[in-house]
Amino acid sequence: MLLCSVALPPCTVSAQAGADERADSAWVLQKLARPAPMRTAFVEIRDSPLLKAPLRLSGEYQRPRDDTLVREVRAPYAETTTIRAGQATIVRAGKSPRTFSLSRVPELARLQASFGAMLSGDRVALEKYYRVETQGTRRRWTMTLLPKDAQLAAKVRDITLYGRGAELRCIETRPARTAKGKTGEIQRTLLAGAAREADKVTTAEELAGLCHGDAAG
Repeated sequence: MLLCSVALPPCTVSAQAGADERADSAWVLQKLARPAPMRTAFVEIRDSPLLKAPLRLSGEYQRPRDDTLVREVRAPYAETTTIRAGQATIVRAGKSPRTFSLSRVPELARLQASFGAMLSGDRVALEKYYRVETQGTRRRWTMTLLPKDAQLAAKVRDITLYGRGAELRCIETRPARTAKGKTGEIQRTLLAGAAREADKVTTAEELAGLCHGDAAG
């Protein structure tokens, strides 16, 4: 800090050069590693021909322990999903809790394991489930996860992470095509700073722009 205060131009150039370096998977995973406990806000907008208007969900992801993942929806309804010890428990206001084994939905178990690996910065474990492709610079990068497992690939075509520096701002999941060649709706989840910037986002198109970094912020 003292060095920068007496030599601001060289420090600024150095920081700029670092930000413009190409990002690779090892660097991204190192920056994304978050030891438990951790939490981050999220915003999702789900669009469907069956809905009169896009459904906006907001809440918080929590990782109180390394083996536990919690998704807490706070609006427009209250619902908490906890994944731990091979089970998922869903608690929704006014209803009895529902618990089921992840063995019933193996793709969910694999997703939990892979994101646990990502949050731990464990590249070897992540590459057990996905082929990993990283593009962009350290200032603005994308990491695409392509499922290796046939069961997961039958559900998910790919998962793309969008980030700026050490901040993971958006996760975009594209469903696989069905036997009839159709695909479901792309799911986009804004996280951290991008979630906070989404206060005025009301459409799937605006969410996509913020997810991809096309919007200001």
